[in-house]
Amino acid sequence: MISFEEARTSILECMRPVGIERVHLLAAAGRILAEDLSAPWDMPLWDNSAMDGYAVRWQDCTNMPCTLRVTGFLPAGAKADGITVETGCAVRIMTGAPIPDGCDAVVPVEEADDGQQKVTLREPPQKGQHIRFRAEDVTAGVIFVRSGTRIRPPEINMLAGFGMALVPVFRRPIVAILSTGDELVELGRTPGPGEIINSNTLSLAAAVQETGCIPRIIGIARDNRESHVEKLGEGLQADVLITSAGVSAGDCDLVRDVLEELGAKQMFWKVGIKPGGPTAFAMHGSTPVFSLPGNPVSTMITFEEFVRPALLRMQGHQRVFKPLFKAVLRDPLWKKTGKVQMVRLRLEKEHGRWFASSAGNQQTAILKTMIDAQAIAVLPAESTSFAAGDEVDVHFYGNYIELESP
Repeated sequence: MISFEEARTSILECMRPVGIERVHLLAAAGRILAEDLSAPWDMPLWDNSAMDGYAVRWQDCTNMPCTLRVTGFLPAGAKADGITVETGCAVRIMTGAPIPDGCDAVVPVEEADDGQQKVTLREPPQKGQHIRFRAEDVTAGVIFVRSGTRIRPPEINMLAGFGMALVPVFRRPIVAILSTGDELVELGRTPGPGEIINSNTLSLAAAVQETGCIPRIIGIARDNRESHVEKLGEGLQADVLITSAGVSAGDCDLVRDVLEELGAKQMFWKVGIKPGGPTAFAMHGSTPVFSLPGNPVSTMITFEEFVRPALLRMQGHQRVFKPLFKAVLRDPLWKKTGKVQMVRLRLEKEHGRWFASSAGNQQTAILKTMIDAQAIAVLPAESTSFAAGDEVDVHFYGNYIELESP
C-alpha cells in the first residue's frame, strides 16, 4: 500500500496531453492553449482616439479660455487621409477614429462646449491625452499569450482582435466508463431482489464532463472473465479508462487480473486513504486506467482526489489540485492512524473564518452526505484525534461555487 501523496505523484508522472486540435474561437473558451501565439500586427494598428471629442494641437491650448475653429469630422471607421489639424483649429472626432496629422491631444466633449463651427475648451489638455498610440497594447511579433494559458473572455477578445478564428488547444480526452457486477441494472429498469441501479456510471460521466473531458459509457462487465475481457478491451480503446467496483480481493473482483492479461501495467494497488483504499492505477501503453472502488462515496472521492487532477493535466492544465485552506472544527473528529482520511463537511463562514461540521454519517454507502457536503477535510495519516476548535485542512468539494472563496 502506498501513501496518498505517493499515489497522486505516481499518477501525474504518467499524464501527458492526448494531442492538439484547432477549434473555432468560441469553442476554445475554457480550453488550454497548446502553442505560443505571436501578434501578427501591432495593436492598435494606428493612433486613434480614446474619447468622443476634439482632436487639437496641444500648443494651441496652453492659455485659457481657448476657442478653436472646427474644420472637420472623423467618425469611427473613417480614414484620416487629407485631414489635418491646422494651427488654431480642431477636428471633431469619435472614439476609435484615427488621429489626424497635426493632432497631439484629444479633448473630451465633456470638457468643451460641444460647438459645431467653433469650440471653446474648459480646461487645458495634456500633451498626448486620450490618444491610443499604435502598438501601445501589443507590438507585432511579440508573444501575447503563451501555451498553457486557460482561454478566458479576455483572451477571446484579443484573439478575435488579431483575426484568429481557429485556435490550437489541447484535445479533450475521451474517457471510457465501465461498471462491474452481476447485481447492476441500467437506469430505466426497476431493480428486483439483489439488484441495484448502475448509478456510479452516470455519476462518473457527470464528473468527467465537469473536467472538460468527453465521457463514453460502455456499460456493465458481468462477473465472469469473458465479459470483463470484452468490456475492458473496449474501454482500452479510449484515451482514459475508469472502472468502478471489482477491484478488491473477492472471488468476483476480476478487474486487475483481466487488465494484466490485456497488457496493462499496474502502477499501484491499495492506497493509504479512507475511503477508497482499494483504488488501483495502471497504464496500458499511453492509456491511463483508474480502477475505483464500487461504494458510491468511495467512487466519487477517489475520482475527486486522483482522477480529476489527472484529467486536467491531460488537457494541459498546470494547476490541477484544489487549494487547501483552514477550517475550524465545530465538533471533534477521530480516526485510526496510518491512512489519510477524507471527511465530508458542511461549511459556514463567520467573521472571516471558516467553520466546519460533519455532513453526516461518513459510511461509504451513505450518499446523502455527498449531497450535503461543501468541502472535504484531508486529515493527516499520522493523526488520530481532532478537538472542537482545531483547524484542519479542507478543500471545496466538486464545483461548489455558492460559498465565498477563502
